[in-house]
Amino acid sequence: MIDKDGFRANVGIIIFNDENKVLWAQRAQHDSWQFPQGGIKLNETAEQAAFRELTEEVGLRPEHVELIAQSRGWLRYRLPKRYLRYGNKPLCIGQKQRWFLMRFVGSEEDVKLDLHEKPEFDDWRWIDYWKPVEEIVFFKRRVYERALHEFAPLLFPEYRRLVVKPK
Repeated sequence: MIDKDGFRANVGIIIFNDENKVLWAQRAQHDSWQFPQGGIKLNETAEQAAFRELTEEVGLRPEHVELIAQSRGWLRYRLPKRYLRYGNKPLCIGQKQRWFLMRFVGSEEDVKLDLHEKPEFDDWRWIDYWKPVEEIVFFKRRVYERALHEFAPLLFPEYRRLVVKPK
């Protein structure tokens, strides 16, 4: 679903474990890592899409996670011009995402990357909560930063985002 402004509706999923580390997955046949994410289908809610994508991409079912929070609004990023497919109508210029924070309550054996003929990911690991901001591809960085900051108070009670007021 691409909206009138050219943004494709999408979900992003941050899964954390008991040590507040997050699940980080390597895209198949690429040297890039990201959180699980995917498009929202017609007649599907963002939450339904998140659980569908969770199963499709990393093999986790609803019983393997506990839904903790959803982002307050859409977080958007634009695709670099080299990734735009000008032949497609409507033209997708980026993604608008609803983000979900989920606590992992399964076992590591529940993570299965090979459930589909063409897997999205071929490796995964647990990493420090803030590390994705450093590792994600540049055009998604601001969205990752915003999602992680929005959810941080739920994992880190002492968390206070520094707000610098203009002079």
